[in-house]
Amino acid sequence: MTADTFDTTERAMWAGRAAAYADSFARLCAHPVEPLLDAAAVTGGTRLLDVGTGTGTAALAARERGALVTAVDADAGMVAAARGRGVDARIAVLPELPFPDAGFDAVVGNFVLNHLGRPRAALAELRRVLRPGGRLAVTTWGARRGAGQDLLGEACAAGGAVPPPHLPRLDPAEDFTRTAQGLAGLLAEAGFGGAQATELEWDHRAGLDEWWGGAAGGVATIGLVVTSQDAETVGRIRREYERLAAGYADGEGRLALPHVALLAVGTA
Repeated sequence: MTADTFDTTERAMWAGRAAAYADSFARLCAHPVEPLLDAAAVTGGTRLLDVGTGTGTAALAARERGALVTAVDADAGMVAAARGRGVDARIAVLPELPFPDAGFDAVVGNFVLNHLGRPRAALAELRRVLRPGGRLAVTTWGARRGAGQDLLGEACAAGGAVPPPHLPRLDPAEDFTRTAQGLAGLLAEAGFGGAQATELEWDHRAGLDEWWGGAAGGVATIGLVVTSQDAETVGRIRREYERLAAGYADGEGRLALPHVALLAVGTA
């Protein structure tokens, strides 16, 4: 799949999904926000760009620190949701941003790189809009996964789901090693100094219906798989999901779902 096709498929996959995302996977993706802002050294007065803001969670957390926040997202629905929460958000699609050189003290991107067909070009653009010495911090999903990350995929397999042919698949020439070392190397390749990366591990707690709601609402790749099935298959997937989810019950009516992500930081 070419980079252009990947980007087009990603944007189509997320279109109209802002509300379903907010009600399901948004809390999961919010977990690394504070470490992300810490890594970018976001404090009062920091001129911050939040790329791929989604519903605006990182932007709002940065504003609570006193940062001067500008946010962008490729999806109009996400931008509208962020604006509805009071975020200064606008539509912009990496790897091109409508900002002058060196206009920001810090840039953060929370789970953005995994949705881009040209991650290297995107990082180069983020370095362009950072002032010399400004910090970039990004998170992404890595090769090592927590068991909870595979729950919905295992339910799809057990339920007999057939993946649709139009799933977004990154061009191997654009890909990078999905480890801490590989992500740090990607930032260094894009010209960031002192690039470092680490793994974050946590148990995400969610209700049974909440976690299912993201997939049933068509959110992300797993949502594309689920919503591409016929009604009978979706019913089987749901039953398998409930069976497998029992192994993650926390005894308090929720699921404890182990997750692993990567956090990287570098200096322009």
